Amino acid sequence: MQLSLMVRGQHPPGDSAAHFRDDIALVRRADALGFDGVVKGSHYSAHPFEYVQQIPFLAYVAAVAPRLRLICGLVLLPLHKPLDLAEQLATLDVMSGGKLVFGCGIGYRDVEFKAFQVPKAGLGRRFEEALEAVKRLWTEDFVTMKGSHFELDHANCTVKPLQQPPPIWIGANADIAIRRAARLGDCWYINPHNTLATIDRQMGIYRRALDELGKPLPAELPMRREVFVAPTRAEAIRRAQPYLEEKYRAYRDWGQDRVMPAGDDFDHDFAALLEDRFLLGAPAEVAEQMMRLNRRFGVNHIVASVHWPGMPNSLALDQLHILAEEVMPQVRAAI
Repeated sequence: MQLSLMVRGQHPPGDSAAHFRDDIALVRRADALGFDGVVKGSHYSAHPFEYVQQIPFLAYVAAVAPRLRLICGLVLLPLHKPLDLAEQLATLDVMSGGKLVFGCGIGYRDVEFKAFQVPKAGLGRRFEEALEAVKRLWTEDFVTMKGSHFELDHANCTVKPLQQPPPIWIGANADIAIRRAARLGDCWYINPHNTLATIDRQMGIYRRALDELGKPLPAELPMRREVFVAPTRAEAIRRAQPYLEEKYRAYRDWGQDRVMPAGDDFDHDFAALLEDRFLLGAPAEVAEQMMRLNRRFGVNHIVASVHWPGMPNSLALDQLHILAEEVMPQVRAAI
């Protein structure tokens, strides 16, 4: 079981330099404690939070924690031109010594689509074209390809990634996107928002799609979850609740739950929201929850989100120690 740290880089507005130092402190501590990677997401116009951007942040991580994998989780692929993205990510792979993971997804926020002049009609096609183009740019000397929003005319990627190509994780909420992940990705990056009941149903969709394609279950199957560990489950819930509530209120305002399967919306009180979604409890409880994810779904890489907007950084740093020193030894011994 691998363990990576999700660094959202989302904070209340103000003192951006101090917030960046806090985020890097989390990265350094995760590195020292033996975490496997750092995951950074991507959003634009992320009100009510400030939000450092993905690629420059991961480039900094490559310099200060060169042992860690650099995991894009996720690039909003339809917003970008494939040649630019291929060269930026290939550079990250070179800078990290071949440790990049290219996680990508479609996105869901109108403010981002409008700002990048991306029509919502045809997003699936746009995603697939861009992903094909990036793969070809990484693996072919010259590429000629005409897509719906770009044209490559004997174009080349001026720096090739060390990995040929880097692993491709595809994030997906909807059933159709999960079938796309089976078809085009190295794995489905299982989202943190759907309930386990929904993921159980969707894992059946994923496995059937892989079977139809003649592909095995991937060797690496990652899942992101919100995680908080305390002496008791009640204490974990009490301490995490104000920060998680604020984060999921923003998700609801952004429209995240409108693109999720029926019944997985966030319009619930906290007791209903946390049921079947988060990893909360005492160390032994959280370890058992992780082991159940492995037994039930085959998950063998947990991407832990332990810091939410407004949370003191000291609290998140403590969580890293508890996960590395009290939770993961139990998980790895059992698996």
